[in-house]
Amino acid sequence: MGNSRAKEAMQNFAINQALKYIEGNPEENIPKLMALVDKFSPADWYTTQRSVVRKVIEEKSNWYQLILRVYDLDPDVCKAFFRNFLFNASLKGSATQDEWAEREGCNIPWAILLDPTSACNMHCTGCWAAEYGNRLNLSMEAMDSIIRQGKQMGTYMYIYTGGEPLVRKADIIRLCEMHPDCEFLSFTNGTLIDEAFCREMLRVKNFVPAISLEGFEDANDSRRGQGAYQKVANAMRLLKEHKLPFGISACYTSRNYEDITSEEFFDYMIDSGALFVWFFHYMPVGNAAAPDLLPTPEQRETVYRRIREYRKTKAIFSMDFQNDAEYVGGCIAGGRRYLHINAKGDVEPCVFIHYSNCNIHDVTLLQALKSPLFMAYHDGQPFNENMLRPCPMLENPEKLRAMVNETGAVSTDYESQEDVDHLCGKTVPYAEKWTPKANELWNQCLACKGCKNGEGCQ
Repeated sequence: MGNSRAKEAMQNFAINQALKYIEGNPEENIPKLMALVDKFSPADWYTTQRSVVRKVIEEKSNWYQLILRVYDLDPDVCKAFFRNFLFNASLKGSATQDEWAEREGCNIPWAILLDPTSACNMHCTGCWAAEYGNRLNLSMEAMDSIIRQGKQMGTYMYIYTGGEPLVRKADIIRLCEMHPDCEFLSFTNGTLIDEAFCREMLRVKNFVPAISLEGFEDANDSRRGQGAYQKVANAMRLLKEHKLPFGISACYTSRNYEDITSEEFFDYMIDSGALFVWFFHYMPVGNAAAPDLLPTPEQRETVYRRIREYRKTKAIFSMDFQNDAEYVGGCIAGGRRYLHINAKGDVEPCVFIHYSNCNIHDVTLLQALKSPLFMAYHDGQPFNENMLRPCPMLENPEKLRAMVNETGAVSTDYESQEDVDHLCGKTVPYAEKWTPKANELWNQCLACKGCKNGEGCQ
């Protein structure tokens, strides 16, 4: 007990010292902050990433410019982000997650995705969320319980999906107040962000929106509806004026991949105030999905190369969740890094995999992580040694089909249930076409020095 208290006291001292370096002169304080991280971090904790950060500081590259942009945020919001995201979720939380994973023999997530509601004020082409219907909601009690259980296991990162999460603005803000030690992020269409909500974000300090944007006005509104682009532009303007952090969520398809991976789009996001952009590959989930939106191998390669190129020059953090699996060792679903709980309480291994064999209203979070489907993920990951073929649905559909059938998982789409064979039938042709190109790119990646120094393929 004494050692534990001493360790906690040292951690609290470190975080309080670090917070002093969040404000003031970044040129002077950024190196001090990095030195403090090095001093109090375990010797083997993210050593490669820390080395890269030190190099960024020394060379004052585009990533350094991004750090300066973070320094320009509201100081109290910036401090909350450092404490909750970097310390609680990533340092202290990761250590606790590892302890639980080893003891329990299952995956323990870094982040939990929650659907507060299935309701949405939009109906976008190819969106699977509408398949749930608009009558489902997680109660405040259920969400609070999930977060409390998660924190016991070291999970301090919670991400809202939907539906449109901001349909329940008041409840989301209340959860931020109830758990000030957690960082909350929400995927949102941005149309419900107004002046009053920005003030609430400033008050609670631990909420970050990731606004959906599918490109410039024509490309975006063709999928999301007339006027959606201008509403998003207004939301970004308000967030920037209030010095609040936010990012962009962009789904690339066969129709918009050129738009959202152009230099003009990257510059637009940065000028609008976005600090990060998460790129998602279109997934043909749901009976109403449009398989023609799936990118061709050549189109996906274009996305792969452009995003990596702009990482070298643009002051925005970008992550391509389908093409960047090399950095996280493959599929991160099934609780390995995250899981998803829908608005009815079904615990799903992935936000795109709508099959489950347990409901959070009937089991604990730990019991869900030990359920047959989640253990199938645990035992099967990585699903492919080629990190450009990480997904058990998109690139390895035979793996998802087997896991669902062998574990007895059932469809969680209550409006129009989709059989796993029907879903995988849409991705088998895609996987067959992508495999040769994925092998070519992955072999290039293995041959280059980038994969050996933590910077990725050049």
